Amino acid sequence: MLTSRIKFTNFQIIKKNKISLSRSFFQPNNLLLKFPILKTLSSNYKYSFNKKIIKRLNRYSTFRLIGMGGSTLGAEAIYQFLQNKTKKKFIFINNLKPILSKNEKNKKACNIIISKSGNTLETISNSSLLINKNKNVFITENKSSNLFKLANELKSEVIEHKNYVGGRYSVLSEVGMLPAELMGFKEKKFKRFNKLVKSKNFVSNLITNVNSILTLVKQKKFNSIILNYDENSDNLFKWYQQLVAESLGKKSKGILPIISTMPKDNHSLMQLYLDGPKNNFYTFFSVNEKKTETFKLNKTLNALKYLNNKSFTEIIRAQKKATEIVFKKEKLPFRSFEIKDRSEETLGELFSFFILETILLGTALKVNPFDQPSVELIKKETKKILS
Repeated sequence: MLTSRIKFTNFQIIKKNKISLSRSFFQPNNLLLKFPILKTLSSNYKYSFNKKIIKRLNRYSTFRLIGMGGSTLGAEAIYQFLQNKTKKKFIFINNLKPILSKNEKNKKACNIIISKSGNTLETISNSSLLINKNKNVFITENKSSNLFKLANELKSEVIEHKNYVGGRYSVLSEVGMLPAELMGFKEKKFKRFNKLVKSKNFVSNLITNVNSILTLVKQKKFNSIILNYDENSDNLFKWYQQLVAESLGKKSKGILPIISTMPKDNHSLMQLYLDGPKNNFYTFFSVNEKKTETFKLNKTLNALKYLNNKSFTEIIRAQKKATEIVFKKEKLPFRSFEIKDRSEETLGELFSFFILETILLGTALKVNPFDQPSVELIKKETKKILS
């Protein structure tokens, strides 16, 4: 077990590329000093918004979250993973030229516009189309920028995006937690960091996991295939995809996370996974749902009577187990996450695990996991072309 909420099976690898980390390394104060970004994971993190702001915004039933990459991915992951627990409607504007129905455009909504720099081209462009007489709230750095100027011109509320918090690491900061509160969730429930790093089991699994990934990378396995058996976790892995790719893809190093929707991809990509190039490692991910529809067999389908009265959860679980058995026989490297409880706490534990994993991998690979220098090249060239 990783925690009481997450059953975790680590990679089965004999020889490992070991990283040496003392127990004191995982003391909260040491981690926070070495990696300030982890302050956002702590229950002691001080937000730049307060309960009064939430109360004012809570009168809206519909929100439009406008941003790119890490500015929206964390909130999208929360909204989808816990969608059955919220009555609020969130529309995510996360690509250039938003496609909205006439009803969505005209509906009274609160716009939450997020950009750390305040100069993100796509966010500014989308905001120009969607800013209206409705309420507009900006989350951006407290410095001169296009969005900061626009917010002042509109006399809108500005919530500070801390300058040491990079977008892809911002899910447990204002960027993810303000939307989470407006969805009806309690930010405190997501904050599991302080408890997790005190758990010998969690830390041991984390280090073993990182060691295994380093061994796989040394074996030139650079593709991390996520076999996702839970549709409500698609956005969680889009968040994870950015976290890993943008943090580690430097100096001709890196890991390419690829999301594979299961069991659908049994009928498209599985042949390649099983019998194609051996340059991949895999993550199985599933959620134990308590209530799902039961399969009622038509009498003409007697050959499939073993399916009768089986729930869709049981069928998916059997497919996942069968795939793991085949992968083990084929000696394909994989780890497995089985989620016991769909809750804020579980999601907070997953966020913490993947963030810590990424930072440790970056440190071991000798790349800076907090910058993205090459992306800036495209931004500069785009500006040249449009100027």
